Amino acid sequence: MQVWKFGGTSVGKPDRMRSICGLITQDSQRKIVVLSALSGTTNALIAMGELAKQNLRVEAQAKVDALLAHYQAFVSELYDTPAGLAKGAEIVGAEFGFIGSLLAEAPFGSKQEKELVAQGELLSTQLFAAYLAEQGVASVLLPALEFMKIDDDNEPVLAFTEARLADILPQHAHQQIIVTQGFICRNPRGEIDNLKRGGSDYTASLIGGAIRAEEVQIWTDIDGMHNNDPRVVKRTFPIRELSFDEAAELAYFGAKILHPSTITPARMHGVPVRLKNTMEPTAYGTLIAEKTNNMDFKAIAAKDGITALYVHSTRMLNAYGFLRRVFEIFEKYKTPVDMITTAEVSVSLTIDDATNLTQIKAELSQFCQLEEPDYDQTIVCIVGDFNADKPGLCAKVLEVVKHIPIRMISYGGSEHNMSLLVHRHQKNEILNALNEGLFEWND
Repeated sequence: MQVWKFGGTSVGKPDRMRSICGLITQDSQRKIVVLSALSGTTNALIAMGELAKQNLRVEAQAKVDALLAHYQAFVSELYDTPAGLAKGAEIVGAEFGFIGSLLAEAPFGSKQEKELVAQGELLSTQLFAAYLAEQGVASVLLPALEFMKIDDDNEPVLAFTEARLADILPQHAHQQIIVTQGFICRNPRGEIDNLKRGGSDYTASLIGGAIRAEEVQIWTDIDGMHNNDPRVVKRTFPIRELSFDEAAELAYFGAKILHPSTITPARMHGVPVRLKNTMEPTAYGTLIAEKTNNMDFKAIAAKDGITALYVHSTRMLNAYGFLRRVFEIFEKYKTPVDMITTAEVSVSLTIDDATNLTQIKAELSQFCQLEEPDYDQTIVCIVGDFNADKPGLCAKVLEVVKHIPIRMISYGGSEHNMSLLVHRHQKNEILNALNEGLFEWND
């Protein structure tokens, strides 16, 4: 069995939803199909919730009415038969009735907000399942809320998913297509919750790992992961193969096509992940697996919103325990560290979440000196085969960017990654320089 996930743009229009039906039924392979909300829906629902929190009921209702009109038009175009049109109208009417009742609750809090945001995936999957039924496809809608769960740390409980799917899937052995929701789940209190933004990728990988799928396919609107950010550099190309480690590095450091958490569950059980393009389904895309082809340089990604901290202490000289004390503070405030470099009496590090920076600085200053942080920085991650026995790769990277001020360099922590810290205003320049200097182009 395979797991195929389709994002919001892939299901955002009736003709695209129809094309997905064609894709998933082109062979006899059984599939679990994970859908995101229709593009724009989640943002609209979040906006409604913000208005409800402020008790701006009239403004919230106006957004409800606009979204309802969009779904009514979607239904009228998607279905071909009176029965299909009636079913689509029934689904939309019921879901928007629930949305209206949620927004009317007072006070409107976190519980209601999460229930509201979940309606996007509940709508898209019900509409798609109804379309499959209209087309005579042997299929079933399996609610993710029956098998997806997070713990008190907001981490998925994979063992729960494995056990539930082991019980549920045999009940639908005669169905070729099983449709379910991405993103949504239940929390330890049994309430509707979610895997945060981008979590539909995570859902697909969790399911793939849980059932030991033949392959997980993530379908988007571009042909696989590219070697660089096509929004910034002049020319890019899709990467045919990546290892799990390489893909994880790229996703964490800014490659938008893949959610950073996606790789982990699939990797745990050796399930390959393939990135495909719904607009060009015959394109090879990108295959992510344990083994891959070796190339000096595979890809480049950039992560914005970085803050750099510089910590100094003479107590660090010939001492032990200093780094432990530093990192205990970041652990206390649940603030991950991205890059770190050390000298004899100083540590430089970066974080991408400055929410608790004031408290972190206050505790660090009790046993060391701090320079003023550098804000608005960007980490540029170069992924490739940085094996310690291969000479010249670091030198080549630095030669290409010798005209750009580099604030930090991280190398040696992984055989797959070399990272550079620059100010954000130099991001476009360094991405283009690396793109032209590290890859071969047939001009």
